[in-house]
Amino acid sequence: MSAPQAPVHRADFDQVMVPNYAPAAFIPVRGAGSRVWDQAGRELIDFAGGIAVNVLGHAHPALVGALTEQANKLWHVSNVFTNEPALRLAHKLVDATFADRAFFCNSGAEANEAAFKLARRVAHDRFGPEKHEIIATVNSFHGRTLFTVSVGGQPKYSDGFGPKITGISHVPYNDLEALKAQISDKTCAVVIEPIQGESGVVPADVAYLQGARELCDKHNALLIFDEVQTGVGRTGSLFAYQHYGVTPDILSSAKSLGGGFPIGAMLTTEDLAKHLAVGTHGTTYGGNPLACAVANAVLDVVNTPEVLAGVKAKHQKFKARLEQIGEKYGLFTQVRGVGLLIGCVLSEAWKGKAKDVFNAAEKEGLMVLQAGPDVVRFAPSLVVEDADIDEGLDRFERAAAKLTQA
Repeated sequence: MSAPQAPVHRADFDQVMVPNYAPAAFIPVRGAGSRVWDQAGRELIDFAGGIAVNVLGHAHPALVGALTEQANKLWHVSNVFTNEPALRLAHKLVDATFADRAFFCNSGAEANEAAFKLARRVAHDRFGPEKHEIIATVNSFHGRTLFTVSVGGQPKYSDGFGPKITGISHVPYNDLEALKAQISDKTCAVVIEPIQGESGVVPADVAYLQGARELCDKHNALLIFDEVQTGVGRTGSLFAYQHYGVTPDILSSAKSLGGGFPIGAMLTTEDLAKHLAVGTHGTTYGGNPLACAVANAVLDVVNTPEVLAGVKAKHQKFKARLEQIGEKYGLFTQVRGVGLLIGCVLSEAWKGKAKDVFNAAEKEGLMVLQAGPDVVRFAPSLVVEDADIDEGLDRFERAAAKLTQA
């Protein structure tokens, strides 16, 4: 028997944690499916999905089973050795995508770090040190390490930490002419989120991604898709590049890949992967058996016609009801996104007040997200039941009614 644990409360956060977060006033303690309970036993419906992570909701039996089974076998051996779950996961990802090779790490930032380092190493080996420039998009988000935050197009996240990594430029998203004007033979990579997540759930135009692919080919640059938020079924295809029909050279994945257990992956071709020879890049925990066992179970459930088709059907259900709510209460002007990554763009009167909507929803027992100050984001479980969608959107409508009447 373990010793009884001392009680903790939300106020403890303000005493013992670094203050870089401002978490909600309640503490979730248990989840099942798309429902969560807090310390007081209050039930909430979860349309936040741990920021597009809890792809199968909470405590999904397939994931609990995979983790429990692996926990009784082998937790960690490092990359001095390989392990069976990592090899199985690599096979599954390679079989299901354009890629020939996988690199495992612990987060989206690490997956992007690996992608950017690979792109620079390929260009260095093939063309020399001059070819090192990376083009990203304005308002993009690629992680919080110094390299990834420098590539990300949001100065509020990268300013104030000393000199930035050089050789990085930013062009407006969905603007092919701007990319055409910026790209050159010094460009080693162009990095794009097929749907911009953090900055407002903005889907790319097909022609933009096709044009980016052509420009990269013309200038011997690599096309990197950051699919940390869009990957693993979120769009109704296993990865968003498949939804768009445009294939990158390197793809980063994380979030949904582990269904809540931390894991990241960089996928690429054999021809490019060989430039990361032994010793050029590494991670102690990356590809550990626990994370890979869970990710295998995630893929077994998500990469099925039923679940992927279900995502598209649930999108329509969300969109139709959200558009009704937006119109009825004058709260938002547009519902955009693909699959179960959905953004409601706040109307002029409510611009900058996404946090108010978040708080109002929480009071009605609903967990949602922001994507910047002007967009309310929904990223629920891909297997969220229709009854939970209906009940959650009823709660959201009650929140909208109270907010707009106040």
